[in-house]
Amino acid sequence: MFWDSRKVYNEIVQSIDEALGKLKHSKFRSSFRLNEKDREYIKEKGRDVIENHARDFVKQKLADGDPLNDGKQTPMRGHPIFKAMHGTACCCRGCLNKWYKVPRHTPLTEMQQEKIVRLLMAWIDEQMKEETDE
Repeated sequence: MFWDSRKVYNEIVQSIDEALGKLKHSKFRSSFRLNEKDREYIKEKGRDVIENHARDFVKQKLADGDPLNDGKQTPMRGHPIFKAMHGTACCCRGCLNKWYKVPRHTPLTEMQQEKIVRLLMAWIDEQMKEETDE
């Protein structure tokens, strides 16, 4: 069994579950899935490394108030976290504003960045769990 970030981060269980539930109703967001190559990469690297990658990508691609190429800065593939960013609508500042009311043109706080990382990892955990359920 893979790790479940909702158990690790109990203080935001409700908001993560609500967000993931809402995202499942979006045809576009729910179309993002981990493939076997992504799953193997996650297993090989381990959850802690993937979480650190998430933290780095959030800082690089979202933390600035006006990120370079906003709306186009996150690739659709190439790393499992990129899929998680699109699957959770955490791919650009426009999507963060639309889905989570995160103000545009204002740098993200450390707490906001960490909440995004937690949501990304919950999505990864859910995707990894689905593999074991099949």
